[in-house]
Amino acid sequence: MKDMEMIIKVFKAFCDENRLKILEMLHSSEKCGCVLLEDLQISQSTLSHHMRILCDSEIVHSRKEGKWTYYTIDKSGCERAMELIAYLINSPPETEEHPCCLK
Repeated sequence: MKDMEMIIKVFKAFCDENRLKILEMLHSSEKCGCVLLEDLQISQSTLSHHMRILCDSEIVHSRKEGKWTYYTIDKSGCERAMELIAYLINSPPETEEHPCCLK
């Protein structure tokens, strides 16, 4: 199986409403953390938690400029995430289905 740890990180990134909102906001352009905070109306610590998960999944890239952090969609990370999902969806089963599951 592909890197299970990365698969878990990718799915974790997509399984929260706020993280999906953040990805939608970043779709158009790079955003400063302060802009994300204003639009989401969440605390700084909550934003940091979400951004750490998104960056760990390599779907989002961060860069520091002074005291601010800017976030953008990482295209190569997104491509890897799509490959991981495609791998899971398109992989042949490792074992045969149990007869009770067959229709």
